[in-house]
Amino acid sequence: MEESSKRLKVLHIAGWYPSKKNPTAGIFVREHVKATALYNDVVVLYNEGVDRTIKNGCCRIEDNIEEGIRTIRLYYKKSPFPKTTYIAYLWSMFYGYRMLVDQGFKPDVIHAHIYSAGVPAVLIGKRYGIPVVVTEGYSGFPRKLVRGFEKFKAKLAFKLADVVCPKSEYLRKHIEHSYGIRARFKVIPNTVNTSLFTPSIRTVQKKDKKHMLVVALLSDVKGIPYLLKALSKLILERDDFVLDIVGDGPKRREYEDLTRMLGISEVVNFHGLKSKSEVAEFMKRCDFLVVSSLFETFANVLIEAMACGRPIVTTDCGGPSEIVTPMIGIKVPPGNSETLADAINYMLDHHSEYSTDSIAKYVQECYSYQAVGSKFNSLYISLLRNREE
Repeated sequence: MEESSKRLKVLHIAGWYPSKKNPTAGIFVREHVKATALYNDVVVLYNEGVDRTIKNGCCRIEDNIEEGIRTIRLYYKKSPFPKTTYIAYLWSMFYGYRMLVDQGFKPDVIHAHIYSAGVPAVLIGKRYGIPVVVTEGYSGFPRKLVRGFEKFKAKLAFKLADVVCPKSEYLRKHIEHSYGIRARFKVIPNTVNTSLFTPSIRTVQKKDKKHMLVVALLSDVKGIPYLLKALSKLILERDDFVLDIVGDGPKRREYEDLTRMLGISEVVNFHGLKSKSEVAEFMKRCDFLVVSSLFETFANVLIEAMACGRPIVTTDCGGPSEIVTPMIGIKVPPGNSETLADAINYMLDHHSEYSTDSIAKYVQECYSYQAVGSKFNSLYISLLRNREE
């Protein structure tokens, strides 16, 4: 089979995916789907879960074009028998697959995203002889949060998949060594829309303050208290900076209170949740991005800011270690306000010395839709070729 011979049909089965209720959930999944759509004909199948309003039949289906991608959302009826709802979930996924085949979309490859979606994917794949790829990005693996039945599902999905694609080497090591899971691994990173996140030169006036940016879910794992404490040290030495925090989460009120307690509320702005296009504008207006996380399997905000040509200050917290080079920014140990303050202090004075064009070019070559989509397309073709031999 030649790589350019035809566009394959790829069914993406998503464990997480953006929805009206949670527009930021699984955004990286949709980005992978868009990347593969450059080279293949794709459909997304996403199970929204139990719908207690279903009276007749077992499933409800929404079939729409979302951001140019055919997206099928499944809702299934809760099982009347205790402890069998998961079986109803699996059955609904087979139902969705059969509906697609009956409509003429018979996939050449099934690409699952997150191990929970990997279970129905590998079962469908085994039943109908279709190769299965599972992309994994859950930070619960390095944090050892995958236990009990979830651990069983992960082991089943990874063992039966043709290839498992963690989004970083850091994540692969934790899946393999912390959980003793043996699989055929191939690391393929997340991707970024380089048409939305584009390089720009920030226009600076003499009286302008330097802008650093955080884009994050405001939760414990993001290490925001360490960053705020670092700024409380810096403000004693200089007053030429502002921090913009874009995002929301369970800890937002606590972090706002901490900002006031530390006496830095005048230089820290909480902006709440923003759309992707708004995030892109924040990145183009900032001087550099800060990631203060304790754990990250990848951190998409890094490659988004880098696509805008912005340098980075990040903690050495997993996935970011594989992305940020000395050409791009500074890495410091996680959970340490002192070293974080030192790195920010340096970047405030030296951010303009990093090359906007070089950083953006690096992202284009490694993380663009074209680059990542091509990697997946080559993987699909190799799996099909191996089956033909």
